[in-house]
Amino acid sequence: MTPNALTIPGLEQVYDALATAIDGAGPEKTELFLVKLALLNANALADPALFQAHIDAALKDL
Repeated sequence: MTPNALTIPGLEQVYDALATAIDGAGPEKTELFLVKLALLNANALADPALFQAHIDAALKDL
């Protein structure tokens, strides 16, 4: 586990919050919501290379 990694319960909490937010955004706004969320998280990371690594990891095995 990396120093700032979430625990399994923490990941479950994040997953539930994300699923609720996606449902709340509705199908017509889901894509916009996810882009805004990604940009906010990229800004919080403050590391374009790390964000790219996350993109690469998320694209695997879709």
